[in-house]
Amino acid sequence: MLWYRDLGVTEWIFVAAFAAFYLLYALRIISIARQLNTSFSAVFIKLLFRSVYFALFIIALLGPSFGGSKKEVKSVGKDIMICVDLSRSMDAYDIPPTRLEKVKFEMKRLVSAFSSDRIGVIIFSSEAFMQCPLTYDQNALNLFIETMNSGLVPATGTDFAPPLRMALAKVDEKEAASTQTKSKVIILISDGEDFGEESNDVAREIENKGIKLFTLGVGTERGGNIQASSGLKKDRQGNTVVSKLNSKALRSLANETGGQYFEINESRNDVSRLINTIGKIEGELRDARFVDVTANKYFYFLLAGIMLLVLDIVLNVRTIRI
Repeated sequence: MLWYRDLGVTEWIFVAAFAAFYLLYALRIISIARQLNTSFSAVFIKLLFRSVYFALFIIALLGPSFGGSKKEVKSVGKDIMICVDLSRSMDAYDIPPTRLEKVKFEMKRLVSAFSSDRIGVIIFSSEAFMQCPLTYDQNALNLFIETMNSGLVPATGTDFAPPLRMALAKVDEKEAASTQTKSKVIILISDGEDFGEESNDVAREIENKGIKLFTLGVGTERGGNIQASSGLKKDRQGNTVVSKLNSKALRSLANETGGQYFEINESRNDVSRLINTIGKIEGELRDARFVDVTANKYFYFLLAGIMLLVLDIVLNVRTIRI
């Protein structure tokens, strides 16, 4: 037999209080019976009877579990690969405190929302790098997310093709836990400034595989400046660089693959909608097993105790016979 809780201070207080009060009651009855020179044996019958249902109440309070049964436990999940743009334009602060810091905060929400799914992170600019492979480990994911900065990738522009090709390879590899393409998702997060020429080709590969691609644009149409070590970043002509959100490329990629486009700007945050949309995608059954379980049967003892209590109230037993 298993117990929901151990015999603790609360239970011992109840036992001590019951013993003390009943001892005082018994001593009073015995004293009166002796003065009247009559029998008082019935007081011990009452003591035994009340001790039984008091013990039943204590057992019910401890939560006894017994009786084995089999229960099927299923593990269902998706593979989600997140591609994050770490080019210098993501340091623009039209989205406070910066676009990248806002993305890191929202990525932690994504990780928390899909705790039963495998999530991986790819960082990119003109090249792509695996930041974290597909994993269930939320602590590891959050650690990798927290350390992301624009200095981790070459500062040579942005190309969507390398991260998308790498994400496709990782979610589609034979060793992946998920074998159904409908349970595989790629999320591309960027400000939309794509200078690559192969993005559409990779998008067609993703569409042919039946994998969902969701894009998340970060930034504003008016744009924002980028902080550099010597002040605001300037171009070769000495003009202050203003980075603007280019949603056209991100919308196009989402439409080509049957996915959806979402956006974070100064007045709009679609991350909750993105989470809800991905949450509606059917996960794949990855594991099913039967485990032994026991149930808390406290109510049997509670019911028996209540019945004896009612019986004690209804039946009148004289503790002193005159």
